[in-house]
Amino acid sequence: MRVIYAGSFDPVTNGHLDIIKRARDIFGTVIVAILDNKNKKGLFTVDERKDLLKKVLEGYDNVEIDSFDGLLVDYAKKKNCNVIVRGLRSASDYFNEYSLAMANMHYKDGVETVFLLATNENLFVSSTLAKEVSTFNGDTDLFVPEVVGKAMKEKLNRR
Repeated sequence: MRVIYAGSFDPVTNGHLDIIKRARDIFGTVIVAILDNKNKKGLFTVDERKDLLKKVLEGYDNVEIDSFDGLLVDYAKKKNCNVIVRGLRSASDYFNEYSLAMANMHYKDGVETVFLLATNENLFVSSTLAKEVSTFNGDTDLFVPEVVGKAMKEKLNRR
């Protein structure tokens, strides 16, 4: 079975990687779909995010890296996939994701959403926090893989 794990991945975190690996183990194949949100200026371009994901997922079979814009439901239909995976760190994540999951289930032909809970070591991990720590040249190892931490520091030090 193929599932989609979509997000901005700006940058990809250890929490994202945990969800990707666990979803792959459960479902077989994961399409990691980077949202190309034209209205948001990210730290990394979509191509840079793809490259970082390829580096950190090197050697992992059954993981496809792609990007999309527009509605996730439409992208899922285009990929002939009817299950979306979302990671949850907290109850507030659940409440935010619940409405989207319900809308996705009822929109057009709909897709199902499966929630995977964050592991204890990733409960506090977020892209926002990783960027904050990197901005002040802090140790990002708790938040992102080493290659991502280096890329973040290079980007942020050029600003």
